[in-house]
Amino acid sequence: MLIDSYDRVVDYLRVSVTERCNFRCQYCMPEKPFSWVPKENLLSFEELFLFMKIAIDEGVKKIRITGGEPLLREDLDKFIKMIYDYEPSIDLAMTTNAFLLKGAAQRLKDAGLRRINVSIDTLKPETAHRIAAKDVLKNVLAGVEEARRVGLKVKVNMVPMKNMNADEIVDVLEYCKERDMSIRFIEYMENQHASKDISGLKSDELLERLREHYEFTDDGFDGSSPSHYYTMKDGYRFGIIEPYADDFCKKCNRIRLTAEGNLIPCLYFDEALSIGKAIKAGDINAAAEVLREVVRTKPEKNRWGGEDGESSSRAFYETGG
Repeated sequence: MLIDSYDRVVDYLRVSVTERCNFRCQYCMPEKPFSWVPKENLLSFEELFLFMKIAIDEGVKKIRITGGEPLLREDLDKFIKMIYDYEPSIDLAMTTNAFLLKGAAQRLKDAGLRRINVSIDTLKPETAHRIAAKDVLKNVLAGVEEARRVGLKVKVNMVPMKNMNADEIVDVLEYCKERDMSIRFIEYMENQHASKDISGLKSDELLERLREHYEFTDDGFDGSSPSHYYTMKDGYRFGIIEPYADDFCKKCNRIRLTAEGNLIPCLYFDEALSIGKAIKAGDINAAAEVLREVVRTKPEKNRWGGEDGESSSRAFYETGG
């Protein structure tokens, strides 16, 4: 079992298989050129899998595949099947923009994937184009429907932004509710790579708008999830992720691995240790020691809202958000 110095059990690993993405979302990487890390710099799926086995043996129970956009990496389903075949009880999930999902959903499900998270920030094609710098909505919605058809559980994320999509909060919630998909509204997370024109909607503003349409109760947090949950009168639940809240990190149980082998203890920290050299050498003991050290030094809180206003220079597309 992996336990950090604040007595939190760390049993959730987010694995970025690529930093490449086919979107240029305003809140993530709007100005980044379409480029990629050389293939030789990335850990192969076989090397990533070797570390997955170490992590599972050390106590990891949930693995989420992320990017960039993970579906841009060829043969992703084979990597997922490696993990599933090693430990069928592992909670295997993926975060995707869903643009390529329609053609991949069945293979992913057959490989052992259980759940996906998809960002749907709008139901208007022109707004989606504005956010992603690409005509994406038709493909995204088709991917979501195919995922539902093959039996993948779908959770939707939405980042409400003033003067962009804040007027669609109810519409997106109703879209999810009609399809029995849960939704989480995520407060915009300030970062050095996002558009400077973004103004995010805070949770109190979001709740005020939702109360104009619904009655709901406050359920608080659910386990180690970062979402603050609310239940509507008809039983439908939605969540809000508030990264600036004092209790956001209180039950954090996750660490992150980049495609190049950097193991990161916190989303908004630059500090990392590499497992790349050990994994490429097949040194399981050395890689396991790096894992334990990263867990041991996992910080109590992220740096959002610190006294010095410090923020990470590492982009979310490198760490999987």
